[in-house]
Amino acid sequence: MRTFTLSRPVKTFATIAALAVSAVSANADWPNWRGPNGSGSISTGSYPEKWDASRVLWKVALPDKGTSTPMVHDGRIYLTTPDGGEDAVMALDLSGKELWRTKLGMATPPRHRSLASSCNASPVTDGSGLFVYFKSGVFAALELDGKVRWKTNIVERFGEEKLYWDQGSSPVVTEQHVVLARMHGGPSWIAGFDKKTGEMSWQQARDYKVPAENDNGYATPVSFKHEGKPALLVWGADHLTAHDAANGKVLWSAGGFNPESRAQWPGIATPVIAGDIAVVPVGRDDRDQARVHGIRLGGSGDVTASHRVWNRDDTGVFVATPVEYKGRVYLLRHRGGIECIEPATGKTVWTAELPKHRAPYYSSPVIANGLLYAAREDGTVFVARVGEKFELLSENAMGERVIAAPVPVGGRLLIRGDNHLFCIAGQ
Repeated sequence: MRTFTLSRPVKTFATIAALAVSAVSANADWPNWRGPNGSGSISTGSYPEKWDASRVLWKVALPDKGTSTPMVHDGRIYLTTPDGGEDAVMALDLSGKELWRTKLGMATPPRHRSLASSCNASPVTDGSGLFVYFKSGVFAALELDGKVRWKTNIVERFGEEKLYWDQGSSPVVTEQHVVLARMHGGPSWIAGFDKKTGEMSWQQARDYKVPAENDNGYATPVSFKHEGKPALLVWGADHLTAHDAANGKVLWSAGGFNPESRAQWPGIATPVIAGDIAVVPVGRDDRDQARVHGIRLGGSGDVTASHRVWNRDDTGVFVATPVEYKGRVYLLRHRGGIECIEPATGKTVWTAELPKHRAPYYSSPVIANGLLYAAREDGTVFVARVGEKFELLSENAMGERVIAAPVPVGGRLLIRGDNHLFCIAGQ
């Protein structure tokens, strides 16, 4: 049974529903895990600077632990979740009321029980349907009312996904296709599936000979334009590749990210694009082996030598994907360091440190109109004002583990914990 908790006294459920919905702009969407422009940021709206987790606008108990980031479209929240041992998708309105729940088959438990779940990949929408992917291999399209449009199983079709940890790359949508990247210790590829039928339209092999574990990929493809046409940027196996979104054809590729051939450097954090520069996280900040490279977009063939603008071996991240905001890129390091860099040069603008703690950061940060939200694994969410300088505003204990990225949308902040989905009102 669903548990719904209101943190403030209200006259009726309808009252708070009306208040929540009326305060949110109709075009306030967060259609995928990195937001409307893929940067992890938005530049408008009034968002919370401080809160008490016992007095949030609302919170909803979830069926089981999930780590995927919720998605918001047209006044509805969609998220994937385990439910009674099955893969499931839920829809809620902006007051937290559940609208529907669709189960898709038996779930596969995660390998890393404390950090991961059976649903690490986040849902995505093109405005007319939902697309979801689970560790079990279930890959499905749903209508916005929860009806299944089509369903297939990638593991059954292509074999076990051989990863050291758990599947993490999220699907992305293009005009015609929903695209999956499958990079693991076996035949690796990206593929486009017809959004209406689920039939595979194209498949592009992506196999590179690399040191142990480096062929394991968890990053999500990034949409961008190549010579004015839709393209996809894919990071993993020590290579950055650009693909034509219509057919998967390789447009250009860049290597040289791991010249010492270090092992155990899987692609986890997703690159972020700032202008014509892709900022690419490399290595592992948890082992003080992280690096960051700046690659100029464009060109053809092997652009390893011609398009590497800068690289640094003195900073980087592990799991948390960087954020682009107003022309600068922000890194959240594994132990709470924050670094603002100029993407054109790679130079540091400023650095800061969040309060020290034994818990690290697996959630990717977001920025909402100048406010950076960083969720530590123990459930403490930090809020800082960023721009020309760093100003820590608050730390807010949610009372449960947080792995999913926060979602700022329509003046609200959604935070998914191990047990609940929280909604915090703006200022």
